[in-house]
Amino acid sequence: MLQTNLHEVESAAGLQKLLEENENVMVCCGRMGPMCIPVYEVMEEIEEEYSQVKFAVMAFDHPEAGVIRNAPECRGFMGLPFTMYYKNGKVVKATSSIQNHKQVTTILNEQFAS
Repeated sequence: MLQTNLHEVESAAGLQKLLEENENVMVCCGRMGPMCIPVYEVMEEIEEEYSQVKFAVMAFDHPEAGVIRNAPECRGFMGLPFTMYYKNGKVVKATSSIQNHKQVTTILNEQFAS
């Protein structure tokens, strides 16, 4: 398990349920490492500001994370974390590697503008 203050998805079924229950979802699939922790921190910082988005994390090495690791949108990704943005259950954006505050909020504003 990842040690963040964010909702943690532990299974493919859990991810599916999250997507069914929330219109806008950002899931960061990673480890507790130097490329992932900054993304988790950004998510924690902006969670209240972006109340229309459900933020979640998933442990990259968990077998159930294959649902993200093996997604067509992640083909060719080399760096962790793999971050997926979903609107109405469909992937609208996927990124890999470290993302800063501006990069994350730009995507959120583009994909989930209220």
